[in-house]
Amino acid sequence: MSNTSKRAEGAVEEVGGKIKGAVGKVIGNEQMEAEGKARELKGQAKQEAAKAGERTKGKVEEAVGAVKHKVGAAIDNEQMEAEGKAKEIQGQARQQANR
Repeated sequence: MSNTSKRAEGAVEEVGGKIKGAVGKVIGNEQMEAEGKARELKGQAKQEAAKAGERTKGKVEEAVGAVKHKVGAAIDNEQMEAEGKAKEIQGQARQQANR
């Protein structure tokens, strides 16, 4: 399962929990309200775990890109240098998108 689908699953679970909690509150059912809150928090945790995974992927991409960029510069290979810089920027963007 991809991190994107894990995030979506977490969001659905969070919303479902909010709804269940609200219904429990309206009808005065404390157990339903608590179950809803637990489900909401579980959904939030799933989303945070997926974001952490994406940030890790981004950090690896950034590091690999930086190495490739530096090696390309050292051996005077402009294409390798540019590809490395692009990968480095891609990794930084992935990290920023998952804060």
